[in-house]
Amino acid sequence: MVPHFPGANPPERGSIKRDDSTGTPAPPYPRSSTRPRGRQNVVTACCLVLSLSAGVLAAVPYAPTAEARPPDPAAKKKQLDSQINQSKADLDDASDQLGKSVAAYNQAVTKYQAVQARYAAAQGQLAAAKAADAVAAGKLAAAEAALRTATSEVAAGQQQIAEKRSVAGRAVRSAYQQQNGLVGLSIALRGAAPADIATGMQVQRNVFGIQSNAIANLNTAQAELASKQVKLTAAEKDAESARAAAAATVKKVTDLTKQVAADRAEAASVAAVKLTAFKAAEKEKNSELAQYNSLLRERNRVQQMLIAQAKAEKAAAARRKAAAEAAERAKARKEHRKPRDVPDPVPSGGGRLGYPVSSYITSPYGMRFHPVLHIWKLHDGTDFRAPCGTPVRAAADGVVTDKYYNGGYGNRLFISHGVMGGHSITTVYNHLSKYKAHVGERVKRGEIVAWSGTTGYSTGCHLHFMVYKDGNVVNPMGWL
Repeated sequence: MVPHFPGANPPERGSIKRDDSTGTPAPPYPRSSTRPRGRQNVVTACCLVLSLSAGVLAAVPYAPTAEARPPDPAAKKKQLDSQINQSKADLDDASDQLGKSVAAYNQAVTKYQAVQARYAAAQGQLAAAKAADAVAAGKLAAAEAALRTATSEVAAGQQQIAEKRSVAGRAVRSAYQQQNGLVGLSIALRGAAPADIATGMQVQRNVFGIQSNAIANLNTAQAELASKQVKLTAAEKDAESARAAAAATVKKVTDLTKQVAADRAEAASVAAVKLTAFKAAEKEKNSELAQYNSLLRERNRVQQMLIAQAKAEKAAAARRKAAAEAAERAKARKEHRKPRDVPDPVPSGGGRLGYPVSSYITSPYGMRFHPVLHIWKLHDGTDFRAPCGTPVRAAADGVVTDKYYNGGYGNRLFISHGVMGGHSITTVYNHLSKYKAHVGERVKRGEIVAWSGTTGYSTGCHLHFMVYKDGNVVNPMGWL
């Protein structure tokens, strides 16, 4: 075993919590069918942000297409998926604050789109109302022109009636004055010549003809006036209807003009909110990238340390075995017998690790697609349900080699179990709320070494349990 090595990232715990997995970008494979459906909404929401800001993460490795299928990092992953409790939501691959920022941005986008649609509809209605207003104005002008014409015709007809009535009156009066049997006698008594008498009688017949014509013309004029009055009434009704329609379209145009102005103002306001939300989401996304890079550096640093530790442990184990074999050979020579095989030491548990908590898995080891950074990353451990304060136990006999705080993993505890099955095995317990074991202390399998918590980049109380084999992180379930 190597001596204690210092922890990285000692500053105080950051304010953002999240799940702690890290890993190098790798080709994708389909997500587990047992993952809660709610995570799909998170992915959809976050992808909307990236669609508007794809250029910001140009330095982030390109995410391969979904058709590429990498090898499953854990042979038993499919069997283990069935153990995931469906009633427990998996920890998000993005921080709570990022999720809130993305949700706020998506809400702003949705509202903005609704306002824009309403604004466009109002503009269309306003254009239609203006066209209808023009049509109504034309109808009103035509109706008023027809009304003016009908009014003029009625006035002219009334004047014509008055004139014809005057003519007919004179004719009637003249006829009345001429209607007596003494007319012809008066002509004769005046001693008129027979020719004069004949002429007088002809004049009387002409007067009676004029009377008849005047009355007929009067009747005709009265009939025409009645027809014109009917047209005038109809024209007045049409004009009134046209005025009402024109007034209605004017009111609609006025109302829609106000609505368009209000929608335009609201759209501008929502656009400002959307921009603010976008900037917040962008800030959180950059923070997420920084956290990811920090966790990646931490994992790589630990991996290098544990690779060196594994080499030292395996070399020490080889030396111990060589010394034991040499001692056996020396003993065999003294006892005049063949040397016996020296077996490798069998650790407690028969080379298997015990569960660090008495609980169930909430999130398995494996590849995940980061919905914001658009990279495939390794969830480098197994998450167990562990309410804060749950006792965390050593998975096997070993020595505590390190404990420290990291901004992503929170409070961490490392236990080296030496060589098991020919491999150097180290277990790591993350997000702890409190330590019990101390660096350099030898612990037994099942002994309480710490208590669970939610320190670091975590979305809730749980235990993120990791296993390093020969310095490389592996699926813990392959050793439990």
